[in-house]
Amino acid sequence: MKAHNQFLLSGVAAIAMLANAAPAMAQAAAPADAAEVDDSNSNEIIVTAQKREQNLQNVPISMEVVSGAKLAEFNTSDIKAVMNYTPNVFVQSTAGNDVIYIRGFGSPPANFAFDQSVSLYVDGIYAGRNRQAQAPFFDLARVEVLRGPQGALFGKNTAAGAVSVVSAGPTKDFEGAITGLYNFDHKGTDFSGYLSGPISDTLGARLAYKIVNQDGYIYNRATDHDDPEIKSQLLRLTLKWEPSANFDYTAKVEYGNREVNGGITVSSPLTSGQDPQTTRYLERSALGDEGNDNKSVMISGVGNLALGDFTLTSVTGYSWFKSKIINGFDQTIPNSGGAFTANSVYNAFPERFDQVSQEIRILSPTGKTFEFIVGAYYDKSNYTLEQYQGFNLPSLTIPGVFAGPYFGRIDSVFNQEAESWSVFGQGTFNVTDAFRAIGSLRYSHTKKEGDFAARLVYGTNGLNGQPFALRPISSAVGKISEGNVDPSVTLQYDIAPRIMIYGTWGRGSKSGGFVSNTLGTTNATFTFEPERSENFEAGVKSTLFDGKVVANVSLYHTKFKDLQVSVYQPATSSYLTGNAAAATSKGIEGSLSIYPIENFDISASAAYSDIKYDDYPGAACLASQVGCTPATNNLAGYPVAYSSKWTGSVTAHARFDMSEDLKLDITGVAAGRSKYFNSDNQSPIFGVQDGYVKLDLRVQLADRDNSWHLALVGKNLTNQKTIGSAFNLPFPITPVPRAILYLEPTRNISVEAGIKF
Repeated sequence: MKAHNQFLLSGVAAIAMLANAAPAMAQAAAPADAAEVDDSNSNEIIVTAQKREQNLQNVPISMEVVSGAKLAEFNTSDIKAVMNYTPNVFVQSTAGNDVIYIRGFGSPPANFAFDQSVSLYVDGIYAGRNRQAQAPFFDLARVEVLRGPQGALFGKNTAAGAVSVVSAGPTKDFEGAITGLYNFDHKGTDFSGYLSGPISDTLGARLAYKIVNQDGYIYNRATDHDDPEIKSQLLRLTLKWEPSANFDYTAKVEYGNREVNGGITVSSPLTSGQDPQTTRYLERSALGDEGNDNKSVMISGVGNLALGDFTLTSVTGYSWFKSKIINGFDQTIPNSGGAFTANSVYNAFPERFDQVSQEIRILSPTGKTFEFIVGAYYDKSNYTLEQYQGFNLPSLTIPGVFAGPYFGRIDSVFNQEAESWSVFGQGTFNVTDAFRAIGSLRYSHTKKEGDFAARLVYGTNGLNGQPFALRPISSAVGKISEGNVDPSVTLQYDIAPRIMIYGTWGRGSKSGGFVSNTLGTTNATFTFEPERSENFEAGVKSTLFDGKVVANVSLYHTKFKDLQVSVYQPATSSYLTGNAAAATSKGIEGSLSIYPIENFDISASAAYSDIKYDDYPGAACLASQVGCTPATNNLAGYPVAYSSKWTGSVTAHARFDMSEDLKLDITGVAAGRSKYFNSDNQSPIFGVQDGYVKLDLRVQLADRDNSWHLALVGKNLTNQKTIGSAFNLPFPITPVPRAILYLEPTRNISVEAGIKF
């Protein structure tokens, strides 16, 4: 910990010394991470997708921006809420890792050591693992979602896209807010608030918090408890120091403590479509109570220094988390009238992770014929994953092989050390006032060392030589050293003052890695290759009728080579992890925002996507492939799981002035998608989520200056029972085979009150 603190402070010290050495330098540009909305036009959104402050409509990238205020309206707690406003984005819910998919591409949750194909950045700090980002989703300025490879400027594992979370910063004037919410369906509370303002003439601060204590939406008959119960405490302190017009430094410390008691799995038949119930039966396992206990810390320091007309930026980061997940599976026998089996399988995944990072970049002044950004990046991380896999099968009988009971457990440990560095640059040649040519390039080098070992704790290694679920005890070691080059070229032309067209070609990459939690892993199967993507994109961004209409559309063709996959195989109750040779996603994305009259606006966004494997030899067999064997199987022409043809949403907001002092705001959101396979084996029976539309509504009464508000908030009002993921729990793990479904939140209604001062 001491070394990490010294590393963090070194970034502060280095840039502070430069600031003192340059007292006569010109004023720097505003810090990139502080941007929100351009005051000249309330409909113009300022983003930092290209490391500079830019109007969203001038950025030649297919992207969506969701403001912090919009996310707070519906009590956002995690990345899943962004799905409501961003088509072609899907977040898969499981008991282990929630995974982000963009345009159908993402890194499956089964292999915990996967770096994500869609990387998350929090105030400029890379967060490639889900549990690094427990705290950031509150008190936000905005969330930027960039679709397609972003390897040149973001760099670190952005083969499919990037999500950039920007938290709210200190304000020039003192202000604060307190908000309290009670959820009637989840029977619990959610309190949040912040204090912000100047401490001195040169130092500002912001302290934000969020405390959640709520029950879940699935009744567990074994424990007489509504799962999953969530208890979390989130805290963020931000300090911004501006000792001169030439220099500023923003330091942020986030702490997250999140406890989840209970799970979200429910049983369903294998012989019919998904029929999720809102009850389950699951007792405490030998490993403890089902749930997730996660603690995380994220520290960042961002400094900006004026060097003449140029700006030097330093981004220093430290991230740490400790987590333990205990999984169990609903023991209710489908179509049994509530009967259950005592046979159970359970597992636990303790994790530990830490990471330090440093980025330095130089920005040239804008308004010149040639503008550029150049920089370098470094990070180092350590990751440890343990797995405890247990079986309690008191009534197991396999004729001619075994008669129960069987009670056993296998543990495994995975360790990884990773180090990466990169250099990058982007140049913009303003050929004319209306025509720009942009070129970007990044070289990245990654080095990883990993080891895996499994041991039998008790029980037998298989039953009379028949390893139905327990693979042979194994170990593996491996090293990776690789370099990737990610270029991009963009042509951008303003065909009218507020209408821009662009065309982009770019590549992205994600480093190779190791199989972290599959029993039976050996040196031969331990390592998988890096994946690479190539993207062609063309789009139009337009602002019409004095800003009353904002319309954007883009066409894309994205191809992946050596796509990293991990597919569940029910026959062996294991995962096949490796690389699919190639897959292609192509489609169209569009958004439309209309501000027809004062106090009323409506926004719509939609996407069509067609994604298929081009070549995937040696693939795990799909449910529809009769007589298949992985050794000779090829999924060329088959769709990729967890991807819909159509996704979209509509958001409408209206304000009504009730009197000189009161106003009524009504906001509605309808978000949905067409049907998709939500099981790895793409079962056409139990593995299909039908198309759906979810409706959210917020009705708020407040005074004109927003010093107080009272709101009624409804989410998923039509009570759609949707499934984030599904798999087959087979015999003999359970005497009655069943589908296990991960049920997403059902309808819930809350009342909220808040004051602002």
